[in-house]
Amino acid sequence: MVPVVDLSRRGGRVGAAFAETAAAVSASGHFLLGPQTESFERELADWLHVRSAVAVASGGSALQLALAALGIGPGDEVIVPAFTAVPTAAAVCAVGATPVPVDVQRHSANLDPDLVAAATSARTRAAIVVHLYGRPATLPDSDSGLLIIEDAAQALGASRGPGRSAATAYSFYPTKNLGGIGDGGAVVMTDPELDRTVRRLRVHGMTDLYVHEHISQNFRMSELEAAWLRAGLPDLAADNLRRREIAAHYHSAAPDLFWQVPDDDHVYHLCVLRTQRRDQLRGRLAELGVATAVHYPLAITQQPAYRRFTVDSCPEAEAWARECVTVPCFPEMTDAEVQHVGQALTDIAGQDAR
Repeated sequence: MVPVVDLSRRGGRVGAAFAETAAAVSASGHFLLGPQTESFERELADWLHVRSAVAVASGGSALQLALAALGIGPGDEVIVPAFTAVPTAAAVCAVGATPVPVDVQRHSANLDPDLVAAATSARTRAAIVVHLYGRPATLPDSDSGLLIIEDAAQALGASRGPGRSAATAYSFYPTKNLGGIGDGGAVVMTDPELDRTVRRLRVHGMTDLYVHEHISQNFRMSELEAAWLRAGLPDLAADNLRRREIAAHYHSAAPDLFWQVPDDDHVYHLCVLRTQRRDQLRGRLAELGVATAVHYPLAITQQPAYRRFTVDSCPEAEAWARECVTVPCFPEMTDAEVQHVGQALTDIAGQDAR
């Protein structure tokens, strides 16, 4: 069975280099906010071609801290795509603001920028734009007046360099394109003062030893996590290229399947198609030795904890949730595995899986 992802293969690539560094970290007795974290922040910023990056505890933390640093809180509304992982909306709730789900585009699964204006009220302060599955999304018009936060949890490398958004949040959850050995994330802010605010907020709002000028919690990254990420970062560009090559092979093998629309900068954290016969397609692929997954089975408008935030219907988001299928796409796949999945998809497409 070809797996959707196999983290042991990445562990095999990074493990030896990490073991030596982990031993040095253990011997140093410095486990938080030390030289590994500082070096990772510099190296990540260089890789992204930005002034600085702030390492934090998770991708969800990165979104929450970006919102908090921008002053978004109770009474404010934040537009979010109706089809995304729950942490996007959860971060809005964590700062006391209200998420407003807006429908996505049929072919990209990303926030439909043409619907943002209609969803904007006098209370709307910001929009979170998710680059879902690693495909760059179109940002709302600059004249919208909204603060733009990019949720690039699945899209490290899809866009490199500062844009017009106020903040970009990244995740280093183990399955991500740059996956950690635990949870981890990063925030990139375009304003140096907001960057400094995020650094204070990640340590309980502390500005000096045991002096707290902001109300916050602990959002630190561990030195071991930073060391693991440093070991993986040099391979990220090549890994993203490999993901693109795998996805291109699948698209060529089964062009008639409903794929998330390609983009030159897509980094294929996940390679996803849609079908109205999801159970049948997944069952047939399993018979052919190909594992699959569903990212995600419910839209935000369908999640029990978040249904109450629904303002308008979001039929495209709910269609993606009903029909999406994730197929194997990770850089450590062998050529034989890629060929096997491609042939299975060809067979499925020939049986009118749509």
